[in-house]
Amino acid sequence: MDNLRLILFFALAFILMMLWQAWDKDYGGKPQTAAPSEMSSDKASTTTSVPGAIPSAPTPAGDGQPSAVPSITADSALPKAGAESQPTAASVTVRTDLYTMEIGTVGGNVLKVFLNEYPASLGDQENSFQLMKPEIPNLFVAQSGLIAGEGSFAPSHETPYRVNSHSYRLENGADQLSVDLFWTSPEGVKVTKRFNYQRGSYLVTVQHIVENGSGQPWVGREYRQLMRTPAVDDSAASKLLYTYTGGAIYSGEKKYEKIDFDDMQESKLSREVKGGWIAMLQHYFVGAWIPPADQTGTFYTNVLPGERYVLGAYTPALTVDKGASHTFSSGFVASPKLQDELKAISTGLDLTVDYGWLTVIAQPIFWLLKQIQGVVVNWGVAIILLTLLIKVLFYKLSEASYKSMANMRRMTPRIQALKDRFGEDKTRLNAAMMELYKKEKINPLGGCLPIVVQIPVFISLYWVLLESVELRQAPFVFWIQDLSTKDPYFVLPLIMGISMFIQQKLNPAPPDPMQAKIMMALPVVFTVFFAFFPSGLVLYWVTNNVLSIAQQWHITRQIENAAARA
Repeated sequence: MDNLRLILFFALAFILMMLWQAWDKDYGGKPQTAAPSEMSSDKASTTTSVPGAIPSAPTPAGDGQPSAVPSITADSALPKAGAESQPTAASVTVRTDLYTMEIGTVGGNVLKVFLNEYPASLGDQENSFQLMKPEIPNLFVAQSGLIAGEGSFAPSHETPYRVNSHSYRLENGADQLSVDLFWTSPEGVKVTKRFNYQRGSYLVTVQHIVENGSGQPWVGREYRQLMRTPAVDDSAASKLLYTYTGGAIYSGEKKYEKIDFDDMQESKLSREVKGGWIAMLQHYFVGAWIPPADQTGTFYTNVLPGERYVLGAYTPALTVDKGASHTFSSGFVASPKLQDELKAISTGLDLTVDYGWLTVIAQPIFWLLKQIQGVVVNWGVAIILLTLLIKVLFYKLSEASYKSMANMRRMTPRIQALKDRFGEDKTRLNAAMMELYKKEKINPLGGCLPIVVQIPVFISLYWVLLESVELRQAPFVFWIQDLSTKDPYFVLPLIMGISMFIQQKLNPAPPDPMQAKIMMALPVVFTVFFAFFPSGLVLYWVTNNVLSIAQQWHITRQIENAAARA
């Protein structure tokens, strides 16, 4: 019964949370926005498979300083569904210990990212998981470039570069790899776009090195942006379990904020931020641009035709004197959501593992789960042991709840006698029942409060198991080889349904016949419901149910034996 109550309380809490989110979306505070600019169509477009939005060029202000107020325009054709990369847009393939990455020679954009340590699926261990790709559905690319002021020239993310090689590899024994792309203006401005890779790290340092060989000062700024389309996933689990796909930003003032696709549709973001980062999130994985921590830039969003959503950041405009040089630098990450690694890369980047409003509870739970897994070397066993520890932690609270239910069960025959005596006279029946509870020193609501106290912990554990990429393709035992997907033979959901049925038998039957029928149907309903849940989540529920049954049976026997001796 405690799990049934927990599920009902969880459902109520979830509904309240959704109502709050809907209210906040309609009436809550919105990110600072700028008025949408007109879409420009008079600029010649460059052939590319991943057109995007280009911040407009900085122009000198009245005081001679470059302006830092861009408008965002779209000036390229929409890629067709299922279209492959254009053959004219050649790419450079980079292979490191963690990445297989394709960088387009047009724009120097990150077009494809394969994560070498993460197989595409349990049934496809030969191929690596692809996080970024330039085709729809699920288009996801990273773009960056320079925008020059009036009278200056610079390569945007749609400008062709020259390359010395189309293939690079981080060789055995080497710890670093640099990949350069080159561009030169007719006036003599040289730009080297450099990608720096480090062995064992998902952080890639991306640089635009500007060498002004022209006869006049060069004015410009750097921008970086992520562009993706909404996630398309037809699996049954994705329809039952909500996971966030969309944008997120981090700033020192407002910390972690989600900028979802609806927010981008409603209004354009334009906010000055010192340091921070911008990211596009999906289940288990993240792509992010990380500006220098001491740099104050502007975060922006834009929406392009075909449901292409852009989240970007640009630097203040600056001047490079003739004969001088300047290096724009930023970090780029396309990786699994590994909290320790992300936290080491940038402040707050670990928050992309989104536990929602219960993060303060969920993070210690994940830490403990990870410590247990480090000892037992099996995530399934770690889930079982963590559930056991939580049950021990809340033993006294659960004991109070079970004692209340056991006493209520002991009173069932006497309550039934009162119902037979008073019939339809509800007033006298309720008065008699309250007198009985008072005489026997029973609180009919005594089992509820202990469960309410535990709800935040169990919801936090739910999010930990749902959000942790460590459980992706993590085996348990025998037929369960991936704790992040459903049990292929539905064994765990069936065990969970049986355990719920046993729990019902340990508790007093509801006084209302209709309620009794509904309660009897719940095990079947939840068995079907949990059949498509990740097996790691179902394993937690099964373990919790079995431990609850054992604890409840022990306490009930104690109370019944004590009553028999009295």
